[in-house]
Amino acid sequence: MWFSGFDPIIRILLVGSSSYLALLVMLRIAGARSLAKFNAFDFAVTVAVGSMLATAVTSKDLAFTSGAAAIALMLGLQFLVARVIRDRLGLRKLVTASPVVLVRAGQLLPEGLKAARLGQADVRQAARQAGLGSFENIAAMILETDGTISTVTFDQLGDGSTLDDLPDLNAVGAQGMRHRVGSAGASKS
Repeated sequence: MWFSGFDPIIRILLVGSSSYLALLVMLRIAGARSLAKFNAFDFAVTVAVGSMLATAVTSKDLAFTSGAAAIALMLGLQFLVARVIRDRLGLRKLVTASPVVLVRAGQLLPEGLKAARLGQADVRQAARQAGLGSFENIAAMILETDGTISTVTFDQLGDGSTLDDLPDLNAVGAQGMRHRVGSAGASKS
């Protein structure tokens, strides 16, 4: 069927506009975190909200208020979960993944690759995307909780404080990497 009349089109225009405005208000109330992608839970909420918005706009069987309530529920749950896991490490570990160290002090970590289910080719690609031609310049490469790969070079390491929460770096630790940066700097003079 190509055309079923103007009523469905008018409904989509009205409900779509209303849903969009309602979503803007809800996102403003819920805050910037609502669309952020800090972890898999945030991503799932973003996808769910998009799906709910599409359903609310296109389904003639769903009232505007029901769609708005479903979106508000998801954003509210995300707000509550984010607030609870912010202060409770045990619950945080239950809801979010931990970052995985893939490269430490220029060395690929087979246990990190295995835990992340990544191959060496994936890590090489990430290094190239970071503009690096060698692992030797990498202080740490981390698969973050949102699925992105962060690369910190020795030149960028500074005091290494952003790496302090990574358990796989505690063995060599940011301290060991700081020493390497310090000795490299001393040899340049």
